[in-house]
Amino acid sequence: MRYVSTRGTAPVLEFEDVLLTGLARDGGLYVPEAWPRLEADDVRGMRGRPYAEIAARVMAPFVGGAVGDDEFKALVAETYAGFGHAAVAPLKQLDGGLWLMELFHGPTLAFKDYALQLVGRLFDRALARRRRRMTIIGATSGDTGSAAIEACRDRTSVDIVILHPKGRPSDVQRRQMTTVDAPNVHNLAIEGTFDDCQDLVKAMFNDTAFREEMGLGAINSINWARIMAQIVYYVAAAVALGAPDRRVSFAVPTGNFGNIFAAYGAHRMGLPVARLVAGSNRNDILSRFFGTGTLSVGPVHPTLSPSMDIQVSSNFERLLFDLLGRDAELVRGELDRFRTEGKLKVDDAAWRQACELFAGHRADDEETLATIGEVYRASGELIDPHTAVGVAAARAQGGDPTVAMVALACAHPAKFPDAVERATGVRPALPDHLADLFERSERFTVLPNDLGAVREFVRGNARREAA
Repeated sequence: MRYVSTRGTAPVLEFEDVLLTGLARDGGLYVPEAWPRLEADDVRGMRGRPYAEIAARVMAPFVGGAVGDDEFKALVAETYAGFGHAAVAPLKQLDGGLWLMELFHGPTLAFKDYALQLVGRLFDRALARRRRRMTIIGATSGDTGSAAIEACRDRTSVDIVILHPKGRPSDVQRRQMTTVDAPNVHNLAIEGTFDDCQDLVKAMFNDTAFREEMGLGAINSINWARIMAQIVYYVAAAVALGAPDRRVSFAVPTGNFGNIFAAYGAHRMGLPVARLVAGSNRNDILSRFFGTGTLSVGPVHPTLSPSMDIQVSSNFERLLFDLLGRDAELVRGELDRFRTEGKLKVDDAAWRQACELFAGHRADDEETLATIGEVYRASGELIDPHTAVGVAAARAQGGDPTVAMVALACAHPAKFPDAVERATGVRPALPDHLADLFERSERFTVLPNDLGAVREFVRGNARREAA
């Protein structure tokens, strides 16, 4: 398996180099040169198999022999052995045609664990084999940071620096990052938005000299390995609901477009996906695109679902690459205009192509709270605000009785207890392993939205010598 950049001028790489490179040298994102295929019999053969076995089968073509089959199967089995539910990503039926896929049974109670627990192990293996160390740089709107830190804490070959927008994540999200007492973990609270944090990370990667000096690596969803591992739970859910002999739709609360792009990846592999619904909060750049064909940046609004408080969705570039016929020069031009003008309009043919699979739905805070309350009263299930956006999107775009609709439960309700209690009168408790979270000491540094200040922090705190 070889990978190409969406902007066309970076080297073509194989899996392990893509894993360690993260952002392509030309500022683009890596995607497979050609999508591998899951034939109908391959999908049927996964019925009744454990999640880890499905995961190894789905990801094997993307790894392309970079890790031996037996070793890769062992890594994957180890990754999911410690998750808090035997099914790993269990399905719960909310009503006749609507299912909830719980993706919060990992160590940090969010869907990011499903990829990052594996990515951390893959980093360790690759760096040890190459006798290298790496400085992981990431931006988070809430959940990526804690999942990345948990995946990388105390690893001998990695330092990790996570940027979050000061005051934007929930108290639980912030503390899951800032209370980790490990010498290789560093947290920065940036005086700005998530988009500012993401821009700082991309600027550091695009500074070639600094990137080489610090041995930078990415753990955000700009890293292809994240997307690869997230494809798995779409396949697992579809198999459980009757694929390939039954079509399945997914409603995905999304901000940076990585999670729903993984669903698109499952579709490109041959999974019988009928519809992908992008759920947005008030920061609705994605749902507006699927309604109009235009990406148009607005101000970032704080909401009850802070992980989606994003206006520049990095992973949309991967979809745009396919919509524009994999013409990297055209992608570069469109993105340059988007950066300067804050607007990107695709031609009608590309937009219609996108809308054959994708739809969007905007759920503001009022609809989010109403959905949390409705789900609790009807089923007794507590859902977090991000999940509520997904459920609202599923209900708005579902309705075909022949197609199972799966809404993604991307975070445990206890990560957002104030919103859940406001909607239901019930305050969800943290699981036992996080019960003392508010008693732990925090450790983070506040910095301005300034590239020089962030770069100097990284230079002064990350270890560069070989492990």
